[in-house]
Amino acid sequence: MASTLSPSTVTGTPGPPEMSERIRNAADISVIVVYFVVVMAVGLWAMLKTSRDTVGGFFLAGRDVAWWPMGASLFASNIGSGHFVGLAGTGAASGIAIAAFEWNALLLLLVLGWFFVPIYIKAGVMTMPEYLKKRFGGKRLQIYLSVLSLFICVALRISSDIFSGAIFIKLALGLDLYLAIFILLAITAVYTITGGLASVIYTDTVQTIIMLIGSFILMGFAFAKVGGYESFTEKYMNAIPSIVEGDNLTISPRCYTPQDDSFHIFRDAVTGDIPWPGMLVGMTIVAVWYWCTDQVIVQRCLSGKDMSHVKAACIMCGYLKLLPMFLMVMPGMISRILYTEKVACVVPSECVKHCGTEVGCTNYAYPMLVMELMPDGLRGLMLSVMLASLMSSLTSIFNSASTLFTMDLYTRIRKQASEKELLIAGRLFIILLIVISILWVPLVQVSQNGQLFHYIESISSYLGPPIAAVFLLAIFCKRVNEQGAFWGLIIGLVMGLIRMIAEFAYGTGSCLAASDCPKIICGVHYLYFAIIIFFVSILVILGISLLTKPIPDVHLYRLCWALRNSTEERIDLDAEEKRHEEADDDIDEDNPEDTRGWLRKAYDLFCGFQKKGPKLSKEEEEAQRKKLTDTSEKPLWRTIVNINAILLLTVAVFVHAYFA
Repeated sequence: MASTLSPSTVTGTPGPPEMSERIRNAADISVIVVYFVVVMAVGLWAMLKTSRDTVGGFFLAGRDVAWWPMGASLFASNIGSGHFVGLAGTGAASGIAIAAFEWNALLLLLVLGWFFVPIYIKAGVMTMPEYLKKRFGGKRLQIYLSVLSLFICVALRISSDIFSGAIFIKLALGLDLYLAIFILLAITAVYTITGGLASVIYTDTVQTIIMLIGSFILMGFAFAKVGGYESFTEKYMNAIPSIVEGDNLTISPRCYTPQDDSFHIFRDAVTGDIPWPGMLVGMTIVAVWYWCTDQVIVQRCLSGKDMSHVKAACIMCGYLKLLPMFLMVMPGMISRILYTEKVACVVPSECVKHCGTEVGCTNYAYPMLVMELMPDGLRGLMLSVMLASLMSSLTSIFNSASTLFTMDLYTRIRKQASEKELLIAGRLFIILLIVISILWVPLVQVSQNGQLFHYIESISSYLGPPIAAVFLLAIFCKRVNEQGAFWGLIIGLVMGLIRMIAEFAYGTGSCLAASDCPKIICGVHYLYFAIIIFFVSILVILGISLLTKPIPDVHLYRLCWALRNSTEERIDLDAEEKRHEEADDDIDEDNPEDTRGWLRKAYDLFCGFQKKGPKLSKEEEEAQRKKLTDTSEKPLWRTIVNINAILLLTVAVFVHAYFA
């Protein structure tokens, strides 16, 4: 035992202190400082430029964002530091197939822009639960979806992002993981809590540009170091760590040799780690949930100037989504070639020495590249890119989560809440979210063989499909009613939760020790499980809907695809509630003239509760509503956008075929 360990202990591996010394030079530090100043400046500019004192202004950026910031923001709120860490890590562990998760979005973004958003805009909704409430009536769907979305926010988005961002800070500054997390969140919270969606969208744009530049440079360095694409493919297959036994374990070679199908996207349907039928069907189902019904993504699209802008933004984001394969997955694989001992460690005691977790250090693939390959100054840039992508995803999530909470849950508890109270409640809620997410981080650390991206995808596959089923049927099948939708969601959720809780309880197992979770529950690959849940949900929804009575058309004008162009007036299913609210609004007293002190005024300016606008007359309100629910397009732009969409699809088919 001692003999196997002595060589490595004598030579010693570069521990955290040497790593963190690297960043302490003038060039890197000044780059990081300049970067944060620019981001804060852009955030403040957006904050002062737009109206944030109305709920629509704070949460939807006043519906007047052009296509390019919107496309950039879609991309930035989707690609967090979780992608840098997770995609690169899984790439290092098993090759390029994981990039298919990214390319899958090309198709779904088009579905979002052409089919889903027009309906959402015509319905005039701000959040997804609000759409379900208009489409089906009743309260339970709205509450169910709000609570579930918030849970997914914590379990998936926030915690995985925080965890991966913290890995970077830990490597770069040599701080403790939890201290790193705390510092991150403090900065992020400041500008989300004060700025609203507009500042989030514009800072996202800046960060996308920086993210792309930084990761392009790093990709260049990585390929140069390894000697071009050909030698990269050859060396990757031979990246095997030297220490493969120890800890009294017999380790089978498949745990540390790169897989034979590393350079193929389509893997064996039974034995592959990402089986191809699961990739084509299961992944698409999960992606429908993520891209077409998820608050974070749809909220970006609802803030567009008009339909053509939204579609253009979807296409732009689609082209950007081609990049992660080359910017993240492949550099992760190169990292395995260059730092085989650390990134591909197998023996638990070795892994603990290198990065502190037993299950493996693949998550450190990308951070290692940044710390080792980049020259001074650029290293600071990359670090700020990582923080940027982390903060941009977190700000988007915080903003969307607080929208969900205030619009769908808080207004249930306090029917008469004033607009100011809603804005304050939303901001306090963000603080609560942060606390919960920090507590969730240890769970992320150990699951799914230490591969962050598989953790993200598997949890999405357990919770997403029923929601995808409900939204698809809600839009494309007008026969579906509230009872069907509700029970479909519940049964799908129960199936997903059984699997998810079983995995948390038994552990997902690693290559060294299989999990003892019962085969009937955990034996099915998570992408196949997604397909099963999806079809069960669809059957339940359709079955129960056909047994109960349909919703009359008068309630469905412009809420589903068949009736999308009808001009008749829609009687909302929640019309009763609306009436009470309007009655309450009229008794609002005229507020006395401004007697606030300057401190109070500064605070109001900071939080965006400034001047109260004059009350709009009925006609003005009508015109404003028309503007908000208008989905018409100029024919010229419509054609341009459609041609681009077809181009994007051809590109998608080509890349899949090329790497198949």
